[in-house]
Amino acid sequence: MRDFVLVRLSDDEFDEFSAKHPQGNFQQTSAMGRLRAAQGVDVEYLAVKEHDDIVAAALFETHRSRLSTFAAIHDGPMVDYHDAELLTFFMAQLKAHAKAKGASQLEITPETPYRLRDSDGQPLPAGAEGAQPDDALLVNLQAIGFRHGGFTVGYTAVPRWRYLKDLTGIATESDLLKSYDKRTQWSVKRARSMGVHVRELADDELGVFAAIEQQTAERRSFEYRGEEYFHRFKKAFGAKAHFMVAEIHIDEYVKDMTAKREALAAKVESLTAKNAEHPTTKTERQLGEESRNLAAAEKRLKEAAELAKKGDVLPAAASLFVEHLRETIYLFSGSVEEYKPFYASALIQHEAMLHLCLERGVSRYNFYGIDGVFDDPDDEGRGVLEFKQGFNGYVEELPGEFELTVKPLAYALKQLAHKVLSR
Repeated sequence: MRDFVLVRLSDDEFDEFSAKHPQGNFQQTSAMGRLRAAQGVDVEYLAVKEHDDIVAAALFETHRSRLSTFAAIHDGPMVDYHDAELLTFFMAQLKAHAKAKGASQLEITPETPYRLRDSDGQPLPAGAEGAQPDDALLVNLQAIGFRHGGFTVGYTAVPRWRYLKDLTGIATESDLLKSYDKRTQWSVKRARSMGVHVRELADDELGVFAAIEQQTAERRSFEYRGEEYFHRFKKAFGAKAHFMVAEIHIDEYVKDMTAKREALAAKVESLTAKNAEHPTTKTERQLGEESRNLAAAEKRLKEAAELAKKGDVLPAAASLFVEHLRETIYLFSGSVEEYKPFYASALIQHEAMLHLCLERGVSRYNFYGIDGVFDDPDDEGRGVLEFKQGFNGYVEELPGEFELTVKPLAYALKQLAHKVLSR
């Protein structure tokens, strides 16, 4: 019989464990605890010690509303789900604690892969690491009373489907760029050539991020969290939260397009003279192509003149990235539809991987949520998926949500109330 004991951890103790644990993530940090607490959630850091060593831990949340009280652990708990004795002890303690807090149920979303897949969502070849589904995890959780929410697809608050990139062996920016597919490489280079620059927003500039996020939320019909939330997030995470913006510098864009127009005009002039002297099908085809390119460049210069009326520097896209010792997470983003041809979103991702991963020695870049639908070109998440696939990563399928009834009567009444209100 092993000697386990449930303990409470300080912020520093919890963060130290999260940083070293293979399931450690930004949801399981004291920074997230501070953010949840600011939202009115009761937060505690509970852990299991075995012979004075911390072997499991969780950010334990108690949520209270007019209708019910429930306990939740997002992207956790951090525990070996294959160690049945440890898992049974920890979950029994968490259930008892949830009951003492008045919770009707305990909800968890384990941060451990159920199965790894390739970039297209296909299972990895037999024998590859992560290729086999982790059914033992399900068996062990169900054996102690948890109900599995199922192998769902679609976007959820805690994504079941993740897109990631392994940066192992990539040491330079050149190597990083070459690791993307050709279209994404072109997009990053194109953004830079069009005067797009990425920088981090200061705390008093978060309104810029919020404005872009709001536009995107309205366009794509997802919930907008509001500027105040982003200020709370920055306050909670401090230097580990990076609100980045990609901006178009109009003077650089005009300079680039002017040079392109002049080069194209010279080419068209040369081809015109050559064709007049000795017309050939090849020369006529080249002349037609370059003439169209010249017309397009002139059109872009006219558009640039209109853009200049809006300002010298125009925010085109923004993203929030969060540091954890084992990974960098791309959490929120937005873009201005009008500036889509500037490929600002691709450049932000590249800059984040370069500065927040390669320069920090972090090999895991987490693009975070996708909806898990890979075979439907009309799926609403298709654009997000294809954008992330352009960086040549892989898919992590997590087991999803599990629920444990703590107070059967209270849980039944809660389910009944929800059923009545949803009619």
